Amino acid sequence: MAISFNHKPGLVVYLTAGDPDLATSGAIALAAIDAGADVIELGVPFSDPLADGPVIQRASERAVARGTRLKDVLELAGEIHAARPHAGLVIFTYLNPILRFGMHKFVDAAAAAGADGVLVLDLIVEEAGEYLAEMERAGLAPVFLAAPTSPDERLEAIAKHSRGFVYAISRVGITGTQQSLTGDARALVARIRRWTRLPVAVGFGISNAEHVAQVAEFADAAAIGSKVVELIERATIEGGAETAPGAVARFIKGLQLPQAALAR
Repeated sequence: MAISFNHKPGLVVYLTAGDPDLATSGAIALAAIDAGADVIELGVPFSDPLADGPVIQRASERAVARGTRLKDVLELAGEIHAARPHAGLVIFTYLNPILRFGMHKFVDAAAAAGADGVLVLDLIVEEAGEYLAEMERAGLAPVFLAAPTSPDERLEAIAKHSRGFVYAISRVGITGTQQSLTGDARALVARIRRWTRLPVAVGFGISNAEHVAQVAEFADAAAIGSKVVELIERATIEGGAETAPGAVARFIKGLQLPQAALAR
């Protein structure tokens, strides 16, 4: 299944694999897909997640402490793909775990697991030659981050080498929820569209239905991470009547906009 968004706006949902444990992560991913997520970004926990805010940092710390490693995430990806082959699946990672695993070995394992693409947060397109060659060999989609501060030359290169979709960062800084979207996101998407017809997903700070409605005005999909991870944290650490898969499913259902509203 190639990455695609069959409705607008599409929903890209991130979760940190192994938080609270791998089995629950799998159940959350399936619940998210069944609730309307088009793409699951399966985050590889990392000890030094520089681009992530405190919510995802805590999730990574918990998952690393439980012993979750890249090979475990790839195995989980295979289970998710087998259960929901129609959903898009992206491995979301920093470069260091890939280098330790081995670039060639990683790409082969990701493809064998049924992943559609990979997003490496700290790999810039100008330094991605080996990675791009391996991804093309395995038929996987490289997804790159585009920032409001990216110069036109970098955006053009990102557009040229991206497959699946382009991930537009709504603001400069780290992941985390925000009260409202800035004009940077809209302007960035307009710049990206100068060089590609690929779908553009907007992320970093998307946390409610209002944000999703705003994104729908100018982009193809909304990417939600920190809010989902926060819901998982509350359900598994603070406890309560609702399970983590149930809380995430209810939240995702609440993000989806009536088609009549989109037609206005």
